[in-house]
Amino acid sequence: MRIRDNKGFTLIELLIVVAIIGIIAAIAVPGLLRARISGNEASAIGSLRSVSSAQADYFGLNRGNATGLDVLGALCPGMTVPFIAADLSGAAAVEKSGYNFLMIGDGAAGPADCNATPTSAGYYATAIPVTAGTTGIRGFAVDAANAIWQNTDGTGAAPGLPFTAPATPLGR
Repeated sequence: MRIRDNKGFTLIELLIVVAIIGIIAAIAVPGLLRARISGNEASAIGSLRSVSSAQADYFGLNRGNATGLDVLGALCPGMTVPFIAADLSGAAAVEKSGYNFLMIGDGAAGPADCNATPTSAGYYATAIPVTAGTTGIRGFAVDAANAIWQNTDGTGAAPGLPFTAPATPLGR
């Protein structure tokens, strides 16, 4: 009588392992996507807080508000750092952490800044998901009143001015 010494796994055993891995992945992936969306939204809120702080510093020096993110990224004579970090000041519109950021002046002209760039009496900055539902669910906005507002209707659109429903201030 011969004894068979088979080493390895049978096809059934391998299929069972693959099925178990598939079930675990199906359970974990939605949680990971929600965590990514939550992280992107937290980053967007933090970035709008940076924009608000940068505008306060800019206003203190120039007696007017910047009309774009690129203006906040410019150096004034005698300064060694810009008002806002480079990751938010590359162009008029910036993509960061799954959100598009845009800032505009309110149209009311203010005095020229330290670089002879026109300023405005107010501003409106927005953070909109690049892909609503995938990179973020809520849209965010801040204006010269320095309160960050969110749009809770699920479309990812930024709250419009003046801030009204379905927009709500964060923390309420």
